[in-house]
Amino acid sequence: MASPTEPSASRSVFLGVDVGTGSARAGLFDEEGKLLGSSSSPIQIWKDGAFVEQSSTDIWLAVCVAVKAACSKAKVAAAEVKSLGFAATCSLVAVDSDSSPVSVSRSGDSRRNVIVWMDHRAVDQAERINTSKSPALEYCGGAVSPEMQPPKLLWVKENLQESWSMVFRWMDLSDWLSYRATGDDTRSLCTTVCKWTYLGHAHMQYVNDTDSRDMEACGWDDEFWEEIGLGDLVEGHHAKIGRSVAFPGHPLGSGLTPTAAKELGLLPGIPVGTSLIDAHAGGVGVIESVPPSETEENDKEAICNRMVLVCGTSTCHMAVSRSKLFIPGIWGPFWSAMVPEYWLTEGGQSATGALLDHIIENHASSIHLANRAASQKISVFELLNKLLETIMTEQNQSFIGALTEYLHVLPDFHGNRSPIADPKSKGVIYGLTLDTSDQQLALLYLATVQGIAYGTRHIVEHCNAHGHKINTLLACGGLSKNPIYIQEHADIIGCPIILPRESESVLLGAAILGAVATKKYNSLREAMKALNAAGQVIHPSNDPKVKKYHDAKYKIFRGLYEQQLSNRSVMAQALA
Repeated sequence: MASPTEPSASRSVFLGVDVGTGSARAGLFDEEGKLLGSSSSPIQIWKDGAFVEQSSTDIWLAVCVAVKAACSKAKVAAAEVKSLGFAATCSLVAVDSDSSPVSVSRSGDSRRNVIVWMDHRAVDQAERINTSKSPALEYCGGAVSPEMQPPKLLWVKENLQESWSMVFRWMDLSDWLSYRATGDDTRSLCTTVCKWTYLGHAHMQYVNDTDSRDMEACGWDDEFWEEIGLGDLVEGHHAKIGRSVAFPGHPLGSGLTPTAAKELGLLPGIPVGTSLIDAHAGGVGVIESVPPSETEENDKEAICNRMVLVCGTSTCHMAVSRSKLFIPGIWGPFWSAMVPEYWLTEGGQSATGALLDHIIENHASSIHLANRAASQKISVFELLNKLLETIMTEQNQSFIGALTEYLHVLPDFHGNRSPIADPKSKGVIYGLTLDTSDQQLALLYLATVQGIAYGTRHIVEHCNAHGHKINTLLACGGLSKNPIYIQEHADIIGCPIILPRESESVLLGAAILGAVATKKYNSLREAMKALNAAGQVIHPSNDPKVKKYHDAKYKIFRGLYEQQLSNRSVMAQALA
């Protein structure tokens, strides 16, 4: 019998690829969902104010490097890799009829053919689109975000007409990756429904079709595209934005093409599953990660009591329901966009990990703190957490959260995605002094973590007020590895937070897509149950003082936005 490190043709290994904001990552998982090995490769990014761009050529090269390195680290032979699945940010890719890049940049640089998800160039276009009374808007919280694709497409049409005329395919990044791997440009129900206003419930009749299939794209609202000035995208049976769609995990084309297989160091023909947005792959990789004792008899309903937090550069909040729930300021309901047969509700915060980095890196003591952390061979976050423990002891406080009594943060530094849906909202720090010490930065860091957690509490309360019954959170992503971040969320929201056994949940979710494409599992849900597993459970504090304290701070948190609205009105009148 071969050992786990020896190549064995009989061993089944599932490969997942995740392209995030700053890197491409690859992970290999066995049939129990255990990570065998992973690797990452950086990708280039161009930032200029609201404009954020990348290169699909550079991204694919990074994917190839990451896949080869992961296989080498895990000692997995090409013959053992049985499938491949992709997840990626909801960035927008432009290619011509030869699949070559078309520039979406004011610079004209042809390499820069990807508008990154966080790009906010299309705020004005989003506002104009939101004056539409189209039924399509009902399924994205009543308004499109500038981070969605229709506003970005409209911006390109209005500002880069030469590029607009050259583009043959507009694709979400994860769909482009699977297209690059298979030559099949079938789009995912996840990407089209969540970011393109596609009405996925047009395919309800296919949900029990055991032979998973690509379906003619009958969910586009042509009147919506005409009304917002993008009627030319309807031409040719929506050829530029998607003529066919498929459920996540549907096998694409004839599998991996010989060209792509050579570039990735894999065997041609292995199944490639229809993709997911990265956050949604995190949902697939974690939402069934509940302890066996918490597996309830009414399985179809139990999953509806959970919300997944995918905590990275930004945070996505995802919950599913059996019936469609229309919630103002929350994206969705999206039918089968993550778990087939369920309606997906998607909240989010546009800057969480990015905000913590911003707060730390722009503080006067940032360099000193980074040097201290490096000398101790720990991360800056670990050092800040240690500082907070020390300050708590020195001040004789009974819990860490109490250290920010006079410091409050509204984390809307990149607007408010949910539940207010105000891209013009600004961040607020209340309670600053002239202190620039490491200790003051630690307190500001803690107040920012709390502000992010109050934002999540607002989202959970808002969802529950509109029909959800969320009582358990599951967290994954880089920030979920930070114990203070997770404990503050548990204390502030008042829910237990389950961490998955495998910390690389997005990679696992991507790998599950490929596993489903092999037909080893009858459904995505079956594969999730087989490959998800629970790890640590973080419970909220049972000290009533902690709850009373955070209830008070939460009231101040909500007031910071209300005050901002009042201030905005005063200044608008002054300039009128």
